[in-house]
Formats: sequence, C-alpha cells, structure tokens
Amino acid sequence: MERFNISELKDNDNIHFIGIGGVSMSGLAHIAIDHGFKVTGSDWNESPITKRLEGLGADIVYGHGAVNEAGIRSAALVVHTAAAKEDNPEMILARAENKRIIDRAEFLGAIMKNYKNAVGVAGTHGKTTTTSMLAHALIFAKLDPTISVGGELDLIDGNIRAGSHDYFVTEACEYTNSFLKFYPTVSLITNIEEDHLDFFSGIDEIIESFRQFAQLTHDGGKVVAMGGDENVKKALDGTKLDIITYGLTDEFDYYPARLTYHAGYPVFDVMRRGEKICSLHLNVPGEHNVLNALATIAVCDIWGVDPETAARGIETFRGTHRRFERRGFVKNKAGEDTKAILIDDYAHHPTEIKATLKAAKAFEHNRIICIFQPHTYSRTRTLWKEFTEAFDDCDELIMTHIYAAREVFDGVTKPENLVKDIAARGINAKYIDDFADIAKYVKEIAADGDIVFTMGAGDVTSIGAMLTENNTIKR
Repeated sequence: MERFNISELKDNDNIHFIGIGGVSMSGLAHIAIDHGFKVTGSDWNESPITKRLEGLGADIVYGHGAVNEAGIRSAALVVHTAAAKEDNPEMILARAENKRIIDRAEFLGAIMKNYKNAVGVAGTHGKTTTTSMLAHALIFAKLDPTISVGGELDLIDGNIRAGSHDYFVTEACEYTNSFLKFYPTVSLITNIEEDHLDFFSGIDEIIESFRQFAQLTHDGGKVVAMGGDENVKKALDGTKLDIITYGLTDEFDYYPARLTYHAGYPVFDVMRRGEKICSLHLNVPGEHNVLNALATIAVCDIWGVDPETAARGIETFRGTHRRFERRGFVKNKAGEDTKAILIDDYAHHPTEIKATLKAAKAFEHNRIICIFQPHTYSRTRTLWKEFTEAFDDCDELIMTHIYAAREVFDGVTKPENLVKDIAARGINAKYIDDFADIAKYVKEIAADGDIVFTMGAGDVTSIGAMLTENNTIKR
C-alpha cells in the first residue's frame, strides 16, 4: 500500500489514536485537532496530557483493553502507537471495519510533507535538547513554528506547539527505523552510537539506517551533521548530499571560538567558515550543549534567521524537564534543608552519562553523588563495558534495579554485578534496590555543596520528591 497522504482526508474527518496519551502520539493528536480534524482515542490511564486533549475536544476512553467503538467506527484513519500489537482489541476492530491503519511514524511523516520547511532532529543523543533550542530560536524570531518535542518544554507548555504551515521541527528517532517514514527538508544528525540493540544487529546496521534517513532529504534540502563523529561520517560518505558540518574545531563549517565557562555555563563566539556570526552565553551546561547550539544556529542560518536573533532565542532556553533539571535541595535525616542540590536527568546511555557528569564538574561543588537506574536489560547487557567506564566523574554511585520498559528479565543481566565491575575501577559504588532505602541513605550522607543526581529514563525520578520532600526550585 502507498504511503499515507494527508490529502486523503477531508475537513472534519475523524482520526482515531490508539495509545493517545504517549508523548509523541498526544502531540500528533494536538496537531490533528489544530488542522481541523476530529480526534478520538484510547489509553490505559487518564493523565494531564489526555485531559488537555479532552479540553481541545478529543473523545478518549480509558482502561486496559479499552475500546472506543464509536471512535473506531467513525474514523477515516486509525493511528497506532508502536506498543499496540496485532491482538490489541482496537486494532482487531479497525481491521474488521476495513479502516486505513498506519503507525505513529507514518502519520508524522505525512504531516511533515505538508510543511514548506521541515527539520528532523536525529541522533543517538541530543535530540530533545536540540529540538528545544530550535523551538526557542524560531519562536524568538517570530516564525511561528510547529514543534513536536520528546519532552516537556516550558516555552510551549508541554511537548507540542501548533503553528503555521511554514516551519516544522520534530525529533526523528531511529528505533524500529521509524524516522525512515519522514519527509525532512533539513536532516540534522547529532551523533551515531550503538543503542537500541534489541532492534538493531549492531553499529553497521545503525549507520545504514541513518544513511537512509539522510537520503530522505528532499526539495533541495541540506543535511546538518556533527562533523567530529566518525559514525556520522561513515553514514554520509559518498551520498552526494548537500552537507553542512559543525564541531568543536575550525575544520568544520560552524565551530566555537574563545570558549570559556562562566559559573559553569558555556560562553563562546559562533564561527561560520572563519567568520564570527554571533556570540552565545548558554543557560544549559556542558560541551555537548555547545554542539547542540551550533547545530541549532546552522539550521536557523539555512532558514534565513539572523544568527544574532537565533542566539538570543537560544539564550532563553534553560532546559527541558529531566535534562539537568534542578529540582530542589536535599533534606538531611532530620528533615532540614542542606545546601546539596538535587538534579534530575534523563541520561541512560553511557555517553550521555559521561557528558552530564562532566558538565556537573564545571560547577563549584563538594561531591557528585549519582543515583542511577539502568534502562532495559538489552541496553545494559550490550553496553556493559561502556557503563563500567561511565561514572568516573562521580564521587559516589548508588545503582538501583533495572527499569525493564518493554522487556522481561533475561536471566543474566543483574545490576548488582555491574556495580561490582564499576567498583573494581576504584569508584565508590553500591547497589540499593528499594527507592525509599536510597532516599534514606542519601539523606544521611548529603552535605552542603554536594550535587545529587537522579539519573535514568525510568521511574528513578520519583526518588527526587523523597529527597526534597517536594521543596522544589522554580525553573
């Protein structure tokens, strides 16, 4: 069957979303409503996201195995999340009703095709932050972009912004090759590493997937690529695409000059092929965010945004939720505030962990204490050696149980054993399974000047409320 095209739908047609409460699915539902379509959906649980959609007019049913019969029967199109399998009761009903059924990625690609300028932000790391920086820059430049971001961004009060049909910015995830259904006019690749090895066979297949993504770039578009990444080079080698590079040295098209750190945050000039085009004082830490900002400037430059205007927009960005997010001050065992700051971070890949801890070291601190929850057995198992080397910049590591997500225990991968291998490198590391026990322990050891991380892509973030007792810091 040919790829779905939005033009197949008529005004006021109903689109039904199976799993409407997910971050990406809810964003697509929001855009569909903004485009004038009716929206129905289903999800396991009610949430602030689904309540927002209901406020916009969506009809949603809830519960495990929930079936929105009216929504399915009236739908001109059914869009499903990747988690909806063939035996999902709504999928069964949709097939019985001979409905057109597509997955989330194909629907997102169809939306992208309707925009004059559309960037897909791809890469193993940095997608959410770079997409968010682009949102800040383009909104500051008054270009009224449509934004789909994989995190909660205060600027747009959530994960989606429905704007004009001229500019579209979205994350482009490689998992299950979903980004190969997109239609970018600008393809941005931040980096390429081994990840999602429950789907990919290894780095060669991942590189090939990114190569195919880059080759989707259409309408005389450009590829913006992190030039210092060897795997990105391999993906783009011989493609004959119009490639613009960025990196930390002057061998690339965009690079920083006079890079320093002020109170832990990067300050630098942005250079374009030897010419200074703007200056930047970031309000997010780390060398990795210097690279994300350069990528953002490069995309804005392609779209004719004045670099200084883009830079001022980027400077208004103070992070998305769960990316180096300051959450409060840790209480001690007596329930009194310390001056130990709690930071919540989504890092769950060894490279992300290293970058986050390195960024923390640029701030004045006593100790760096990291509470880490591994994410999925497959990632932990296949990147075991890399995980053992990821925590060298923390003074104490507390690891907890693996967040299984879509997986089941493989009978082999145990975080207790990973802790032993990390400790063998001389790191003060221990395993504590129960979250309440972790909070109790950290309250006993936290001291003024400590930086305490809750880190991982699972539910480790919930420890934060136990440590601060909800004494949060405004962003």
